Amino acid sequence: MSCVNPFAPELDTELNSSGSLISDQTSVDGVFQNFQYAYTFKDTTIYGNLLSNEFIFTYRDYDQGVDISWGREEEMKVTDGLFRNSQKLDLVWNNIVAITSDSTNIIRSFNLTITFNPTDIIFVDGRVNLSLEKKEGIWKISKWIDESNF
Repeated sequence: MSCVNPFAPELDTELNSSGSLISDQTSVDGVFQNFQYAYTFKDTTIYGNLLSNEFIFTYRDYDQGVDISWGREEEMKVTDGLFRNSQKLDLVWNNIVAITSDSTNIIRSFNLTITFNPTDIIFVDGRVNLSLEKKEGIWKISKWIDESNF
């Protein structure tokens, strides 16, 4: 008589690269797939791999009437804080609004639901305006201009 341990299932040897949740970022779609994965699973390692070393994030502070920017290090701190302080993040990528022929600039709409707790839920709709660069066959985000309603 044998016993199967439900807490130690066998390794699925049939899983191939097409079944993976994480992309190798050799395509632009892979960048968006990994972005969504990083938010869904609150994975700063995957998120950090999306950003180039020269990364710049910019958003509009409508209260002050100015654009505010920061680099990769600050972006990682802000994103880590978001990941740690939220219970759930649900990112949905919508249509690509504009794309250059070489895929280095993409404007894409999104919906993001941030659940801090059951009574504190924020809905963010908008667009990302991304500049991408391809180095050594891997796409990374070099510039992100936030065009959201937040």
